[in-house]
Amino acid sequence: MEVEERQSELVEQFVMLAKSARGRAAAELIAHATSHPSLFAFAELLAMPHIGELQGTEHSSSLDVLKLFAHGTWSDYKCNASNLPQLLPQQQLKLKQLTVLTLAETTKVLPYDLLMRELDVSNVRDLEDLLINDCMYAGIVRGKLDQCRRCFEVSFAAGRDLRPGQLENMMQTLENWLAKSEFLLSNIQEKIKWADGMNESDKRHKKEVEEKQEEVRKSVKAELELRGHQELAYMESGPLVVNYMDEERARPKRRR
Repeated sequence: MEVEERQSELVEQFVMLAKSARGRAAAELIAHATSHPSLFAFAELLAMPHIGELQGTEHSSSLDVLKLFAHGTWSDYKCNASNLPQLLPQQQLKLKQLTVLTLAETTKVLPYDLLMRELDVSNVRDLEDLLINDCMYAGIVRGKLDQCRRCFEVSFAAGRDLRPGQLENMMQTLENWLAKSEFLLSNIQEKIKWADGMNESDKRHKKEVEEKQEEVRKSVKAELELRGHQELAYMESGPLVVNYMDEERARPKRRR
């Protein structure tokens, strides 16, 4: 947040100066802006009318430098160095810092080999010094240096100025993401609906099973009660039958 607030203040200062700077003064303003150790946003300055007037003049190379710092990388400078003025040491460092931000836009794990190639750094020690002292301490990136895997794991990177056409691509990407999110949400809702239906079905099945269990329990209870009554009746009537038969045996039989 401090970096963003500082950027906003610096951009406003340079924009105010650009309102009255023309010709050589505008070119010097560009050199000052691209050398400033804390300024990493140049789109607003590039959009100022007096800055645009440098196109086609003896100071047009300064405008090209500003465009490079707004959207380009160190590799872009190396490829077009013959058409651009020699950069000051401060400008070279700034462009390498901006290159790190550009690389971090596409991937959050930056191999050392890629960084050394894109930043024109010959050894790991110099690369790590640049990442720590000039990028992380400056607050434009945060991350972890993994020496075993030889990579820089980015957890945060400040945004750069949007390149021409990049906004349209970002909008298309967001629209695609929104469409996929809506499709995923629809699938999730269908799954929830299916799960709710299965839950209701399980509840009905459970209720039916419980009702059947209750019916069986009542049936078994009734049968047991019926058997109990029958056994009791047998037990109550059984002795009477036995006594009657004993009495019949005890009576003397008549002789003919």
